[in-house]
Amino acid sequence: LIMFSDPDEIPNPLKLKNIHLKKKFGIFLQKHFVYKINLSNPFEEPWEGTRICKKKNLLSIDFLRQKILSKNIKKFWRFDKERNIELIQNGGWHFNNLFNAKEISIKLKTFAHEEFNKDKFTDVNIIQKKIDQKIDLFDRGNKYKKVELDNSFPDYIINNKEIFKDFLL
Repeated sequence: LIMFSDPDEIPNPLKLKNIHLKKKFGIFLQKHFVYKINLSNPFEEPWEGTRICKKKNLLSIDFLRQKILSKNIKKFWRFDKERNIELIQNGGWHFNNLFNAKEISIKLKTFAHEEFNKDKFTDVNIIQKKIDQKIDLFDRGNKYKKVELDNSFPDYIINNKEIFKDFLL
């Protein structure tokens, strides 16, 4: 099996333990958190994170990331879209922007999405206000909510709260 994942996407190890893909490709549907480990972003859930396939089905890593999408499953009339996709529920966690305001600013200034390299998105003071108010960086109107750590989080985080104290609300 070949997997592709961004560094901030963690596939659920319980799903990997005995995985048997029934389809050519799989998408791990992940919970989405932003700024802090336990600050939920329900507006972008489930996050289509880690992709998986058998080596024989891998066309390219870019294909996995760009072309294997859950919306393809519904496009039965489109023969040019890959639809042989398994959606893996409770597939892990996407921990986005677990940085301080200065680090987020640097990330946005070097981000592939040039449209966000503007003062209204990269100003450290504006970013800090958005973090404090638990709102979206990109002015989409999303307000995030704190959730308590429970057994739905990775065991490593639960068992090492002290290590992660700066990343928890």
